[in-house]
Amino acid sequence: MKWIVGLGNPGREYEMTRHNIGFLVLDELAARNGLSFRRSWRFPARIAKGKIGEEPVQLVKPQTYMNRSGAAVGPMLRKGKGTAADLLLVFDDTALAWGRLRVRAQGSAGGHNGVQSVLNALGDGAFGRIRVGIGSKPDKVSLSEHVLGPFSAEEQRELADVVGQAADAVEAACANGVERAMNRFNRG
Repeated sequence: MKWIVGLGNPGREYEMTRHNIGFLVLDELAARNGLSFRRSWRFPARIAKGKIGEEPVQLVKPQTYMNRSGAAVGPMLRKGKGTAADLLLVFDDTALAWGRLRVRAQGSAGGHNGVQSVLNALGDGAFGRIRVGIGSKPDKVSLSEHVLGPFSAEEQRELADVVGQAADAVEAACANGVERAMNRFNRG
């Protein structure tokens, strides 16, 4: 079983913001694979269960707000007898140019509070991650304004392609492992 967790914030006001690109990627994966999200009664999350290819998965959208994502992920993995190695995290990254992807088998939080929350909850950073570039903040704009802001008109035109590429990376990681997905998607 793989737990694929997209990081984001619950609520309509955050649906189409840069910080919610993890949720958007999971929505795309659910649509491609005929899965439906349901509210969990045990964990603060929306979960879609099924398969991606031959791999049994749970797509997870924590409903705790970004900075407390570990409060959903940690208990869920423990209850399901999963380990950090069973987790693939999908999230936004301001250190990457808009639309760039970086797939990693493990690492640090890199200043991302949602990832840090998951690290704290698991006590182990040996989980896969797919970082989706949302670009650095413009001058005179705070980091929170940038990540919680809506996509620009140009970003909106490219959003389906960016989300599709990230979903492709998740499917590749499920089918062939994170290392092979890294070789395919980490270009330049």
